[in-house]
Amino acid sequence: MFKKQWPAFVLAFVLPLVAVFWWWGGFSPVSVSETEAGPYRYAYLDYEGPINNMRKPQRTVLEKFTEDKVAAGDTINVILSDPRASHGKVRAHVGYTLSETAPIPSGLKEGRIEARPVYAAQVHAAVLLAPSKAYQALADTLESQGKTLTMPAVELYRPAGQSNRVGHFTLEMNR
Repeated sequence: MFKKQWPAFVLAFVLPLVAVFWWWGGFSPVSVSETEAGPYRYAYLDYEGPINNMRKPQRTVLEKFTEDKVAAGDTINVILSDPRASHGKVRAHVGYTLSETAPIPSGLKEGRIEARPVYAAQVHAAVLLAPSKAYQALADTLESQGKTLTMPAVELYRPAGQSNRVGHFTLEMNR
């Protein structure tokens, strides 16, 4: 009986899952390079907790930007501790980049990262999928050089600005 229904199963379940994965950038290549990055100025909230809950304070930060009518730049997360060492929990700065002349929205702290040499992994993918692809590609590249991921890491996400397109994610780790 299943032999007759497998084409319908593929069309109804497998094909849509593959299509969504493709649309989210699941098949997008990740480029890893050694480059110079920064400087960055950003406004942020401190965060400590599970890495998968970082979107909640990110929304809070964006609300503060909106309330104070300050233009938010790219999403920026500065991951200060290694989630592998603490069962998925991190200490981080969660925020948005700012222009040099923009005021700091009320209730937020100002952070700065100077220009520095980094390993950078870049991918066009949905915000939920991009970090895992970038971290894996960077870890693989570093492993081939006898190195490992070290914190702090800087995550930048630039949305595409259209609901039918995925954004650009960059992961930076100091060299």
